[in-house]
Amino acid sequence: MPSVNGHGPKRAVLYARVSTDEQARSGYSLAQQLEALRDYAAREGYEVLEEVIDPGQSGASLERPGMDRVRALVAASGVSVVLAQDRDRFSREPAYTYLLKREFEEHGCKMRALNGRGDDTPEGELMDGVFDQFAKFERAKTAERTRKGKLQKARKGKLVRNARAHYGFVYDETGERYLVNEEEMAVVRRIFRLVSSGSSLYGVKRSLELDGVPPPGNGIKPRGRFWNLPFLREVVRADVYKPHASNEIAELVAEGLLASEVASTLNESLNYGIFWFNRTRTTRKRVSKTGSIGKEYRWQITRRRNPRDQWVAIPVPDAGIPLDMVEAAREMVRYNSSASKKGRRFWEIPSSVVRCGGCGNAMLRYSAMAAGHVYSYYKCPRLVRDSKDACSPE
Repeated sequence: MPSVNGHGPKRAVLYARVSTDEQARSGYSLAQQLEALRDYAAREGYEVLEEVIDPGQSGASLERPGMDRVRALVAASGVSVVLAQDRDRFSREPAYTYLLKREFEEHGCKMRALNGRGDDTPEGELMDGVFDQFAKFERAKTAERTRKGKLQKARKGKLVRNARAHYGFVYDETGERYLVNEEEMAVVRRIFRLVSSGSSLYGVKRSLELDGVPPPGNGIKPRGRFWNLPFLREVVRADVYKPHASNEIAELVAEGLLASEVASTLNESLNYGIFWFNRTRTTRKRVSKTGSIGKEYRWQITRRRNPRDQWVAIPVPDAGIPLDMVEAAREMVRYNSSASKKGRRFWEIPSSVVRCGGCGNAMLRYSAMAAGHVYSYYKCPRLVRDSKDACSPE
C-alpha cells in the first residue's frame, strides 16, 4: 500500500455536489467545481484517485450515492484528502460535516474545502465551526424571508407559481394570475357533469380513455393514455372549480382568509374559484434502503394540513361549472374510496423485493379474475411498457 505519511504519493478524491435548485443557476455547476478542484490538486501535487459527483442531491442529508462512494474509498485507505470547493458541498449541516471529518480522520484522511478559513489547529477548527454555524443561520433566515415573501404575495391576491397550474388553467405572463384554458376546462366540465349524473370515477376514467382524451402531463414526461383515479377525485374536490358568489367572498374576508383590499377589486356580479395557499406543509427527507440490488435512495415526503386560520384564499377565474353540479359531484365522491380487497388480498412477497431475472427491475404486481377466482402474479415493467414476451438485460 502506498504511504500517505508524506514520503509517498498524496492521493486525493475530488467531490462535487449540486442540488436540484442549484442546477438551475449558472456559475455553480459540477463541471465548474471539478475544474477548480483539479487545478488545486495539480498545484498541491495530489494524485487524483477518483472524481465523485452528486448531481441533484441535497446537502441536508448524508444519504447520497456520491458521498457513500467517497466514504467507501476513504474506508479502503490510501486516500490522503477529500477535496471539495466549499465546505457546504460536504454537508449543509455542521454536525454532519463534523461527523464526516472525524470518520475520515480515523482512516488517516483529511477533509479540505477550497474556501476553508481555518487550519488543522484547534483555533482553526473553531473558526471553521463558527463560520459553518453562521452559514446555517443565514440559510435559515433566507428560507424564512422567502416563505414570508410568498405569504405576503399570496395575501395580495397573487398566485405563487408552482410547477404547473391546475388542470383547466394556465398562468398569465407574470405567473401571478390564472387564465382559463378552454380546451382543458371543457374536459373538467365533462368530469363534473358525468360524476354529478351518477357515473363512478372509474366510469369517467374509461369514458375519457375510450374517447382518446389525453390526461394532463407534468411538463417532463410525454402524456400517456390512462387517467388517474386520485387525480379525478382531486378535481372534483378542488375549490378552484367551485363558483364562489359575492356573499361567500365576503365570508372569507370576515374570516380573515382573504384581504379586503383584494376583495374590493373583484366584480360582485361574477363568481370566482378559490386557490388555497399555505393549506398544507410538505417536508422531504432523503432516506435509503438496502435491497437485493444494493442501496436504493428515495425521498420520503410528508404532508400535513395547516390550521385553517393560516390559509390564504386567492380568487381565480370562474371555471363555468354550476354550483349545484359541483355540490352533486362532491356528494357522489364524498364516501368514495378504494374498494376493499377483503377476500382478494395478495399476501406474497412485496413487489419491491421480487426482481426480474432478465433486466433486474422491480416486478409489478397484478391481479386478474377468472371464473370467480382472483389470480395474482408478478410482471416486469419493461414487458408491460414495451409489450414484449421476454426480457433481457439493458
